[in-house]
Amino acid sequence: MSKNPFQTALDTLEFAGEIGQINPDVIKILSQPKRIFQFTIPMKMDSGELQIFQAFRVHYNDALGQVKDGTRFVPDLDLDTVKALGFWMTIKHAIAGVPAGGGKGGVRVDPGQLSDREYETLVRSFIRKLPMKGAWVDVPGADIGTSGRTQAWMLDEYEEIAGFHSPAAINDKPVAVNGSLGSREATGTGAFFVTMEVIKSYNISPRARIAVQGFGDVGSTITELLYREGYKIVAVGDIKGGIYSEGGLNIEDLLQHVRETGFVVGFPGTTPITNEDLLEVDCEILVPAAVQSVIHEENANRMRAKLIMECANGPITTEAEKILEKKGVTMIPDVLTNSGSAIVCGFERTQGLTDTYWDLETVNNKLKERILKAYQETIKTAEEKKTSLRNAAWINALKKIEKAMQARGWI
Repeated sequence: MSKNPFQTALDTLEFAGEIGQINPDVIKILSQPKRIFQFTIPMKMDSGELQIFQAFRVHYNDALGQVKDGTRFVPDLDLDTVKALGFWMTIKHAIAGVPAGGGKGGVRVDPGQLSDREYETLVRSFIRKLPMKGAWVDVPGADIGTSGRTQAWMLDEYEEIAGFHSPAAINDKPVAVNGSLGSREATGTGAFFVTMEVIKSYNISPRARIAVQGFGDVGSTITELLYREGYKIVAVGDIKGGIYSEGGLNIEDLLQHVRETGFVVGFPGTTPITNEDLLEVDCEILVPAAVQSVIHEENANRMRAKLIMECANGPITTEAEKILEKKGVTMIPDVLTNSGSAIVCGFERTQGLTDTYWDLETVNNKLKERILKAYQETIKTAEEKKTSLRNAAWINALKKIEKAMQARGWI
């Protein structure tokens, strides 16, 4: 099977660094996180039993500014995954022109097994025990297993500790506690903007069929937006499994079904499929929007899509990418495609620091401008260097980080 996600990130760093002629000392610094926090959270459960949860936070690199974003509460969380996610966030911020470094963290837990009281207690305990935090240090955002609700709890806990209000200290909050409009949909919306630009750039047919693995905030947002543009969505999957319809799914009805049942499975008029089979359905565009390493050397040859939009972090392993390149598949890298949330989190922090809040049209216009600029820069570098879009995106990011490190006297 595939390497762990951190090794995948390091492989890309090595390839892009060599092609982009990046200073070797930059590569050396970026080959490991700046800081790693690993700690335990003891908690009394509703049953009276004591459980001890493993927690992590990685400050990967802060050459461009304070670290920030996602906090993941999942049962299989491990340090290598957190390191990889923090690294990708560092690269994402640089690609998108966000003046921030990359951070990532979370707790090894299945939130579905917790009561509301246990869940809130664990979230508050995480932010309380986090050694370094604040608007100018480390700004946690949401990820898998967290949401606007958890981020509001984090903000409240942080402000109780600090003794003053600081809306810029936590990202992905509800608007009611000074979050940004468009925050929850930002990754999917940004990915949609990039997808439409790619479709135009590569002259992809408006009759293209699309399959989407993952139907959370990201997957459901991009799916709905593409459906409104008239594209045929033939397959969708979530944590419980997938569904397929050769004639295309009615996404508005599917969204209502998910609101009522919680999952896509059981949607009338569809054929049930596994998430593994979903990746291999006959389609022109594949959107992996779930978790990392789902496309690997054992299944890459069975992919039938001609365009893969990486909405998840690291969905394609290094080995699989080589196979797909030989097949002529176009891959738009995660660090570009799913950078919408990183961009809007930057907007959210700016709004919180200035106490000036933008309407949704302003947020989305600024997001579109920022993410399409990054896309065009990626295309330009890929053509100049005669390399893949992934390497090009990383080269652009590494050059920005290199300049910051030089200015700081690190290299």
